[in-house]
Amino acid sequence: MKLDQFLKWKGLVATGGEAKHLITSGLVSVNGSIEKRRGRKLNVGDHVKFGSVELIVMETVHEGP
Repeated sequence: MKLDQFLKWKGLVATGGEAKHLITSGLVSVNGSIEKRRGRKLNVGDHVKFGSVELIVMETVHEGP
């Protein structure tokens, strides 16, 4: 799953555009590093932080068939 999709899936943002803005503004980190690529592929065990919320990717969600 991509970072922008993950933020939407977890309800941290309402739209993909909102996710893109937050990510490209440097407000989201993955595994302790600021991540500005909204298409960054997440893996099980990755730590995603936005503000005071920190989530751990616990499962992969497959896209498409």
